[in-house]
This record gives sequence, structure tokens and C-alpha cells, in this order.
Amino acid sequence: MAKDHDEGGIDRRYALECMIWAGTGVLWTLSGGVPKSLGLVGEALAAEPKGFTFLQISDSHVGFDKPANPNALGTLQEAITKVKALSKQPAFMIHTGDITHLSKPGEFDNAQKAIGGAGLDVHYVPGEHDIIDEARGKAYLERYGKGTKGAGWYSFDDHGVHFIGLVNVVDLKGGGLGNLGAEQLAWLEDDLKSKSNSTPIVVFAHIPLWVVYPQWGWGTDDGARALALLKRFGSVTVLNGHIHQLIQKVEGNVTFHTAMSTAFPQPAPGSAPSPGPMLVPAEKLRSMLGLTSVTVEHGKKQLAIVDTTLAS
Repeated sequence: MAKDHDEGGIDRRYALECMIWAGTGVLWTLSGGVPKSLGLVGEALAAEPKGFTFLQISDSHVGFDKPANPNALGTLQEAITKVKALSKQPAFMIHTGDITHLSKPGEFDNAQKAIGGAGLDVHYVPGEHDIIDEARGKAYLERYGKGTKGAGWYSFDDHGVHFIGLVNVVDLKGGGLGNLGAEQLAWLEDDLKSKSNSTPIVVFAHIPLWVVYPQWGWGTDDGARALALLKRFGSVTVLNGHIHQLIQKVEGNVTFHTAMSTAFPQPAPGSAPSPGPMLVPAEKLRSMLGLTSVTVEHGKKQLAIVDTTLAS
């Protein structure tokens, strides 16, 4: 499935292939900068994972109740049940935004209760649906913004890995493209100065930093400026949500990986008149929702990525 793409978008056939792979759940690793499948997720998880592992969930959209999924809170709870059942518990969880659907206090409360059931520390970044309250993100920052900068960006270190949470949903550009802004980019440059080239870097944001499909706003207007700052590092993994489907791309030492939603799928790029909740047969829904596990083994550039569907 390794394939290069230009900045303008992604091949529709490739995107559909990625969705098919996501439905089965595949363990990924990188060899020479090229993604390599190591087998179905059930087979991969039968063995005890080695190294430091963390989880990514995304796009819970708690409060969403349309036909595409009348109970988004319920499917989030199913995802958390899967997390609790893991034989080896991850060090923590990352949520890459759209925790809620309408930024309502009750939605945040329900999401926090459900996610808290995993018993893990959770690191958040906001999605655009988390900052549509009248104060443009105040509710999100009051809950999750402690110790962050600006609209909620921050970094931390764990097990020798440098994690960077970026916010690209505040000042959306034409067509809905994400935007980081000059202040955040200056902070990022300063944040990286003290890190050696050999430090593994994991960046997480809501909207993809690379331009997946600009016609639908699936990309970040100034993402290339952030990626230029990351170019010197030997291992960079960029995790995001927003597009509710598995798509992966590798450029040099940078791996881009989008997560499935726990709420509802969206169409593959260009396969529908517009993005949005995609109605699928009820028996198929859980095969298109899921979560992501990432394992870091020191001494290796590869990060092994397992995408697990709710149907797995």
C-alpha cells in the first residue's frame, strides 16, 4: 500500500483500499520509511506487545444522534471497553479532537465519564466541534487547557519520546483548511530547539497536517511550515483525526496516520458530493469505527501501529 502522493490530494482508489484494510485491523510497522503490514490485528495482539505503548482515539462526537449513529456515546463506551480488555495496558491515551458534537457542557461531562472509565491519563487536542460554544473554546480550555499555551497547544516527554499537541481548528482557512498560525509555529520552533535529531517525535492534531483533499478542507494551510521544522528528526509520527477513516502516508522519516472515529464514518475523498456522516448498514457500522495503538521500541525508528475496529 506504500504510495507517494502530491500535495493536492490523494488517489480515491488508494483511500478506498485503506478503508478496506482498516476494516480488518492491521498491524503496521515501518521498514526503510515504507509501511509494512505485519498481519491482522487479532493475530498481532495475540502476542504480548514489546516496548512503550500508547493509544489514540478520535472523533467521539458525543451528542451526535443522527441516523449514521443514533448513539455515539454508546460506541465510545464500546471502544473504552476494548481498551480495558487489553492484556497490556497502554501508558496513556491521546484524543485527537471532536470529543463532543456541539461543545455542550453535558456532552463534555458524558465524554469525560466514558473516557475516564479506561483509568488512563488522557492527552487532548480540540476538534472544531469542541470550540463552537459562544466563547469559542472556553469550555474546552476550562476542562483540558491547564498548562497549555494559546488555544491549547503543548508538549511533553514520556519514555524518551517527545509528544507535541497542536491546535489547527481555531482559525480555519478557505474551504475549511486547518491553520496553526504564526504564534503557534514560533512556539513549535522554540520547543524543538533543545531536542536532538535522534529524539523520536510524535505530533498529534485534529486536522491532518498534510493536504489529504483540499476540496473538502482535509489538510492544514500552513502545515508545511510545521513539517519543515520536523524534517531534521530521524523518527516523526503525525497522528490526526477529522476525516474518520484510516489513511497513511510516508514522506522520508515522517509517517502520517489518520484514525478512525468512534462515532461515524465519512466517505472516502472525492467519493461523495461532500464530507459528512456516512450512513452504512447497521451491521457494518462497527467495522468502520475503531481506535489506534502505537508501540515505540527504543533503538528502532519504526513505530508499530495497530488499528482495531469495534467489530474486531
